[in-house]
Order: sequence, then C-alpha cells, then structure tokens
Amino acid sequence: MPNKTAQVDQFLLIHSARADNWREITTLADAWAANRGARAALEAAISAVAPAEEYYAYPGRRLLSVLAERIATDDAGGAARLARRISNGLLSHSYRGRQSEWDVHDEMSGAEVTDIMPPGTGEARGRRPYFEVLFVNSQPATRWEAFAAEIRRLRRPEDGFIYEPVLVGSFEDAFCAAALNPDIIAIVLAEGFPYRSRHDAPVLRSVLDPLGETEGPDMSALRLARGLKRIRPELDVYLLSDRQVEKIAGDPTADAVRRVFYAVEEPLEMHLAILEGVQARYETPFFDNLKKYARRPIGTFHALPIARGKSVFKSDWIRDMGEFYGLNLFLAESSATTGGLDSLLEPTGTIKRSQELAARAFGADHVFFVTNGTSTSNKMAVQALLAPGDIAVVDRNCHKSHHYGMVLTGAQPYYVEAFPMTEYSMYGAVPLATIKRALLTLRAEGRLDRLKLLDLTNCTFDGHMYNVRRVMEECLAIKPDLIFLWDEAWSGFARFSPFLRPRTAMGAAADIESWLQDPASVSAYEKQRADLGDEPSDEALLAARLLPDPRLVRLRVYQTNSTHKSMSAIRQGSMLLVKDVDFHTVEAQFHEAVFTHASTSPNQQLIASLDVARRQMELDGYGLVMNAIEIALKIRRAINEHPLISKYFRVLGADEMIPAQYRQSGFKDYLAPGATWATAVKAMNEDEFYLDPTRMTLVCGTAGFDGTQFKGLLANEYDIQLNKTSRNSVLLQSNINNTRSDIAHLVRVLVEICRGIEKRLADGGEGERAAFAARVKSLMTDVPDLPNFSHFHALYRGDAGRKSPEGDMRAAFFHAYDASVCEYVPLIGAECDKRLKEGPEMVSANFVIPYPPGFPIMVPGQVLTQETIDFMRKLDVKEIHGYEKARGLKLVKPDAVAAKAKRSAKAR
Repeated sequence: MPNKTAQVDQFLLIHSARADNWREITTLADAWAANRGARAALEAAISAVAPAEEYYAYPGRRLLSVLAERIATDDAGGAARLARRISNGLLSHSYRGRQSEWDVHDEMSGAEVTDIMPPGTGEARGRRPYFEVLFVNSQPATRWEAFAAEIRRLRRPEDGFIYEPVLVGSFEDAFCAAALNPDIIAIVLAEGFPYRSRHDAPVLRSVLDPLGETEGPDMSALRLARGLKRIRPELDVYLLSDRQVEKIAGDPTADAVRRVFYAVEEPLEMHLAILEGVQARYETPFFDNLKKYARRPIGTFHALPIARGKSVFKSDWIRDMGEFYGLNLFLAESSATTGGLDSLLEPTGTIKRSQELAARAFGADHVFFVTNGTSTSNKMAVQALLAPGDIAVVDRNCHKSHHYGMVLTGAQPYYVEAFPMTEYSMYGAVPLATIKRALLTLRAEGRLDRLKLLDLTNCTFDGHMYNVRRVMEECLAIKPDLIFLWDEAWSGFARFSPFLRPRTAMGAAADIESWLQDPASVSAYEKQRADLGDEPSDEALLAARLLPDPRLVRLRVYQTNSTHKSMSAIRQGSMLLVKDVDFHTVEAQFHEAVFTHASTSPNQQLIASLDVARRQMELDGYGLVMNAIEIALKIRRAINEHPLISKYFRVLGADEMIPAQYRQSGFKDYLAPGATWATAVKAMNEDEFYLDPTRMTLVCGTAGFDGTQFKGLLANEYDIQLNKTSRNSVLLQSNINNTRSDIAHLVRVLVEICRGIEKRLADGGEGERAAFAARVKSLMTDVPDLPNFSHFHALYRGDAGRKSPEGDMRAAFFHAYDASVCEYVPLIGAECDKRLKEGPEMVSANFVIPYPPGFPIMVPGQVLTQETIDFMRKLDVKEIHGYEKARGLKLVKPDAVAAKAKRSAKAR
C-alpha cells in the first residue's frame, strides 16, 4: 500500500491500486523465483498491503498465511505460483464463482490462462451473485477464522446469493472496510468493540480523515451504524446485542439498523435476514414480470404487429433485425393496456412497486419513471408546479426543455446569469448572490408571493456542482415555501458517492430535513435573527450566510435524473424524484402532466432498464462510482503530466473552471502541488461551487483544433465518442462503463495526434509554424464575448415589476406563429446594424440556440443587443437551432402586434 497519505487521490485510487499492488507482488515473486530479485523486496510489498487486505474476503487469511509460509521456507516457486493465482483472481473476479480459488492446495497447471478471463456474456446460467458481509465483533482475532467457518456452514443450495464474511474488531476498521470494499453490502455489528484499530497504518488515516469520522464519547454500535449509513446509505446493517434488545429496537437512534438480534441465538435467522435484505434490493418487479410475460404463449389481437416477433422472423426482408436484437426483445413487446404489465400512465402494480424501490434507492418520497428523456421530466415538473402568471427564477443557460416548459405553462421566467468562462466559450453556474438578489428584488416590489420556483442545473454539463444545501437554506430564509427544481440529468450517479451526495438535491434535502427536526435549529435561527436585527437591509442579507426559520419552512424539492446518462438504462430512460411535504397539493397536477407528456405506448424494455439500473446502483453503485472517479483522476494525470501530450492538450483544473471567489477553501485542483485530501474535502463541504471529478474539459485549441473539429477527428479516425464541445475544448466524461483500457486507448490516440502535429510543424517549415500559431491564437485568444440575457420588450412586460426582469415569453412564442406580425432581418448587413443603432428594436420571435455552446442566446420576446449580434456573427458552428441563415433573424414586430390587438378589440 502506498504511504503517500497526503496525496489528494490517495483514497479514491486505493480501489484500483489494490490490483496494481498485487501485480507488483507477482512481479517481485517471479523475480525472486528466477534469482533476479530479493526476498526482502517481496516481503516489504506484502507487508505494505497487509493492513488493507483484512478488509476483503479474498484472498483471506488462509491464502495469505500460506503465501507467508512459502516465503518463510524459501519456497520461491510456490510463492510465485500462489501470488500469481491471487493476482489473477482479483483481476478477473473468478473467486466470486469458482470455489477452487479459495483452496490453499489447488495449484492446477494451466489455470493461469483461464483465471484472467472475466465471465463471458454467454456463460451458462445458474451463477449466484456474490457479495461480502462485514462482521464487526469483539472476539479475539484468533477466533475469527473459526467464526467465519461457522458462517459458511449456514449456506444452503437454495440460497439465491452467496456471500463471504469479512471480520474486523474495531470502529476504525469497520469504517475503513465499508469505505474501501465495495463488495460489502451488509454489515453485522456485535457490541463491545473498541474504537482504535489494532493497526497503525497510513491507510487508516487516508480513509478516515476524508470521511470525517473522529473519536468521540459515543462509540457504540448504533453510532457506528449511523456513520456507516452516512457514507453508504444503501447498506443493510444488523445489530447483535446481549443487552435489552427490546429497548434498543424501540430507540429512535436505531433507525439505521434493519433488524436487531439477541446475541447470536439464531444464526440461521441472521443468515436468512442478510439474504432477504439483499433480495429486497435485487428485486426488479417490472423486469421480473416482463421476463415471465415473454415466456407465456400469447395470441396477439392488438395494434402491435411486432409483438412476439412473427412478422420479423418470418420475413426474408427484415429477419436480420430479429437476428441482431434477439428473440426476447419481441417476446417482451406488448400493448401497455394488456398482458398484466401495468400502465406507466396510472401504475398500480409492478411499475408502481418499481418506482417505490427507486424512491428508496435515491432518497426520495416519490419517483416517476419517464420514457421520453429528461427533457420530458423537466417539462412535466414545470407544468405541474407552475401556472400562468407565476414567476420562476431560472438559469438562462439551462437546458432548452426548461424554457419550453415555461412557454407551455405560461409562467414568467426571471432569468439569472451564470458566471462566464469567456476564454473557453462556456458558462459556469449561477452565483448564490445573484439568486438571493433576485428574490430580494421581488420582495422589494411586493411580488415575492408570485415567485413559485427556483430552477437550476446541477451539475452543469461541464461539471459545476452547487452547494445545494446552502442555496436552498438561504433561499428558504427569504421565501420559506419556495419550490426547488434541480436538473441533475448528468449526475444521477452522484447519489452513490459519499463525497458527491451532499451536493445533490435529494442528499441536501435529507440534510436539511434532519436539521429542521433538530431543536438546535430554532436556537441557531434565533441567534442569527438577533445578530441581523428586526429589519436587516438587503445588503446585510446578501452578505450573511442565512438560515431559514425552521418553524416556517416547507421543504419542497424536485430532481430530474437522466438515468440513461450515468447508469445502465436504455437511452431516454429518466426519473423524476420528489421530496415535497406538500406534494398532496400538486399530486393531481403531476398526474395531468404525466397524461400530457407521457406516451400511451411506452417502451417496455426502457421501463425494465430503469428498474434494473436502480438494482445495479443499490447493490453495486458505490464501487462503480468510485471506479468512474478513479478513471477520471488517472486521465487527468496521464494527460497533464505526459511530456508530449501536455505540450498541446491539457485538462482544466478547478482553478480554471471556477473563479477564486467561489472556491472559499482555496482548493485549486486534484493534481495541484501540495493538494491533499483535507483541502479536497474542505472544498466539497464548503465551496460555493465544486467541480465534479468525472467531468474533464480537455483544451484542444492549443493543438490547433476547434471543439467540433476535434470531436469529429476522434470519432471518425479513432472510434472515440464525445458529447459536448466548445470553441476550443471538448468534454471527456468518465462513467460506470469505463475501464483502464479506455484510458490507455485515449492516451495512445493523443500521443499519435501530438506526434502528427510535431511532424507537420517540423516538416512544414516557418510557414507551417506561423499558420499553426495563428490558428491557436484564433481559437484561444480571439474568442467572442459571451452575451447575457438583455431584457424582454415592453410589449411582454405588461404585468412585470419595475426592476424585476420577468416577461410573458409564452405570448411572444405564439406571436411567431402569425406571419403578419413577424419579419426577417439578415444577421450580416447594413439593415441589422442600422436597427441596432437607430431602431426600431429587434425582438426575437423564437429561441436561437447555437450548438455548441448549447444555451439559448435569444428567447421569444427578448430585445436583441449589439452584444448578442456580435456573438452570433463570430460563431463558427454549423448547428444553430431556430436560425435560418438564408432568411435571417426571425423577429416579432411589436407595432404590428399592438395594431392587430387594437383591431380585434374594436371588432368585439
């Protein structure tokens, strides 16, 4: 185990470093066996990993003891063979399904080749899912192996799963094991264990310090249970006690415990309880029912010819589609109103149950499955929560679905601006001061009662994560019943990381809910009130870290989640999460929104994939997200520290993505000199904005490529696919699907591209070098300023406030349908320039959204300014939604609208 405990990626890289450490042990053992290395080097390497190995079931004490014995008796060949078997087992996970891997005497020749191959997609069924259970006990370590053997004897052939015990004997070791070992998904606590570990190893500090777990007066099993659920809420925790179990079971602090047992009087019941707890998470009601449906002999007389697949497999012309997708896809097709598969529009059976399980997994009160993507989830939420004339404070750079939702519902957007990153042609997130000032402006104008919703994107496409709890608490201090809609399309996975969870809508809502229930919250509020005085000025409120009055708060939080973007769901699979104490007042409206937007013929496979994605994240999400973060950190290091790649490319750090005033902790980047876990965790907990480590903005302008060009090069020449680009960058995203092989492929490709640049510059002479420098300057220096939202035309501000900028975007949107009140003005030309200087004002008739960057630079009813036009003219992207180059800018003529309205009034 590496001893560089200060290194910022120490904790997150422990997971993958374990496999690397065992490959190194194998190399050292082979070298010793071949008389090319020293026994001492092998012993030192094994000694370094020994403390952390206690937190895993495999290889376990027996195999490690045999390995130590072979080394002690100078059996170099035997030690090398066993080290390689252990290393291969860890690499391939073969120990999960092959009992021989645990046999200290199994030294089959030829096994090494097969041991490194992972399970195949076509392997025989019947393999039982494997997991590990952490037993925290006060027994002497000499008794642990016997205790583990007793647990294994409880296994039965009819068990649906198989697990191995991991035994530790202290509070610290339990915390480390749960944090380091993602295979642990259940924990059994027996009272009486000490706090301190029997080891004094750096690995303990590198895990415990960032997780913020310190010694205190309460070191009970219940305190440990609560701490473990804080970092991994999906875990099942069981308590064994030889005291008054009846009293413990009724203790409110025992909520973290799934079940309490009296000592170990019923070991089989404990075993069954563990399996039952896993089964409760493994259950996928809709997917299970869909599989049963596919096995039934069905005669179909409904309007779905593709169901059962006969029209496909009997056709000479489209049979290849059936062969490509497989028979089950068609056997599982059915009309939504038949076959007992439940209805997505009004679920009462398996879909309803699946949504309830998703609510449990994501920490929500309710979940709606959506099969039209998060664009639809956003429009559903906006429609259900807003009525015509309501005001919503909205990030102007949010996804277009939010803007269209405002059009559909007739709500009036009060646009707030994110901080700009002009150098990279992108926006960040909206500063809290900007949001608070909007609320205070509405309050000053007596319009706060019309404000219903704060609508923000978290995290942004480029990785900016809000301090969600602080935003909600400070807004609730100004308006206690404000509703929050957080678009977390790109970060649904964050729920399953203890570091990212607090910066999610549901994670922050749970923390606020807990604070509201704490009697100390009232005292904290009253102290703040006394400090601020009875009528604090707006400036005082802007400067203060506000706390809401817990007696007045109505906690109403909504989160949309593109499950398909960060979890194993089919494309367009989305979830809408609800944690709203007043949901009963809008539930009917939500059902109307579902009826409005959801298809009456939803895809069954898509619904099933949402069900399965939830199962995977509850049982495997912690390790998968840890791996995604590890991958991202390795990519950052591989690019920024490579002597050739770093000449032309670099991944931006937090200090380049987030201005210093929003990084109160002083955190610069994961790879910055002197960066430690202490500063990283401080940033996670305190900074106004935090950079999601799985989002990597790769600057390509310094290599002479604009974002669109570089994206095309990677896709067409190297089979590397990306999502987002800017003028001079592309966005790399690590996810739960990535492997270290993907890193190697990316690095190899970048090296090849850089060598090509080097050769071109060397062979092309001064002219080529000058052209390259000019291209880089154009991309990196001559960048257009980013335009802010200007204002709505007076025609669309009939009932707006004097200082607040909201407007009736819906009216402007539908005026664009009437050709008699619209006109076109060329973007380039004297007419546009004259209108900007002399008038009449140019008023956008529709949304204009360049891609990239992908945000609307014009919305219906917005007055166009020089700033906006200059930006449009400098754009070099091919795709601009809402703009027809041949016809020009589509504008509304306010005078024509007013004249037509006057004629209509006279006619009446």
